[in-house]
Amino acid sequence: MGPRHLLSASTLFLIASGVLSQTRPPSQQSELPPTFVPSGERMYKQFCAACHGSDGKGHGPAASSLKISPSDLTTLAKRYKGKFPYNYVSSVLHFGPGVSAHGSSAMPTWGPIFERLDEHSKGPSPVTREIAVRDRIQNLCDYLVSLQTK
Repeated sequence: MGPRHLLSASTLFLIASGVLSQTRPPSQQSELPPTFVPSGERMYKQFCAACHGSDGKGHGPAASSLKISPSDLTTLAKRYKGKFPYNYVSSVLHFGPGVSAHGSSAMPTWGPIFERLDEHSKGPSPVTREIAVRDRIQNLCDYLVSLQTK
């Protein structure tokens, strides 16, 4: 493993670790339901902007440390003949990008990370947590639609 690959892996680990630690609700927010699902914009800023940039064009602060540049998320619909590829994006978010489908396997697999967000609360069943994961991914996809270039 080369130094640049190690740096990229370390950067992604730190981002994911920071994301998980920041998503635990503060004690004053205890009135939120255990499987609270934030807006797609909030989730994008928290989980995606570090690599893909606040504008979705792939120029986030962590992008330069990655071996393969993050995708420009503003052109997803353009690349799919003008239609936003909900199924593809949902699959990438839930199950990971695979080796070549997203350009790199360096992107985190968000489904299990989103599921872990609710582990600290004792109430939600596995089915309820899975529904929350789907809702998070749906909100994120809906926000990505709003970023598409016309």
